[in-house]
Amino acid sequence: MPVEEDVRGLSEPDGADRVRLTAWARGRVQGVGFRWWTRARALELGLVGSASNLRDGRVEVVAEGGRAACERLLELLRSPEAPGRVTGVTERWSEARGGKVGFVER
Repeated sequence: MPVEEDVRGLSEPDGADRVRLTAWARGRVQGVGFRWWTRARALELGLVGSASNLRDGRVEVVAEGGRAACERLLELLRSPEAPGRVTGVTERWSEARGGKVGFVER
């Protein structure tokens, strides 16, 4: 099912239930378009944040927005749709900090 169809009803009113998801994807996730793909999915979901390569081979994803949209991004990161080969995703949830605009690859 396309992401566009999955995001209906995921938006919360401004400021309501906004969270920060920090996720670390491990496996073969660098050099395979994983950050670009993550950015595209996050923007489709209306999230702001970044996807960054780490020196240890993982990709760190920081996303802020509605809880439902962040949960959907997490599902996508763990799905077979993700580029490369994701062997695991560790997550941490916290309060949204704000101040982010757009979604960038680093």
